[in-house]
Amino acid sequence: MNTQFKKGVLELVVLLAISKKDKYGYQLVSEVGAMMDVNEGTIYPLLKRLVNDGYCNTYLEQSSEGPARKYYRITTSGSIYLKIVTAEWLEFAGVVNRYIKENSINEQI
Repeated sequence: MNTQFKKGVLELVVLLAISKKDKYGYQLVSEVGAMMDVNEGTIYPLLKRLVNDGYCNTYLEQSSEGPARKYYRITTSGSIYLKIVTAEWLEFAGVVNRYIKENSINEQI
């Protein structure tokens, strides 16, 4: 997948993932990584920025498999932001998809 495409949608994907259920970093890396090629060096800085921006917060929870894990939870402002960004993405993707169809790019590939 194109790197620039991933950068543009990764924030949305991470917020969607934690909006359904609180997750710790490695869970997010695994879940998002199953959909697109990403690594910890991409996800963790994004999570830090989302926390700094107030879109999610963190808490520690003990793990039976080792040290406590830092979980990420979406905040109220994060949920509002997620709705806005989702609507913007759907509009943007729709415009691009229409343009591709109108210009028959699929037939040329």
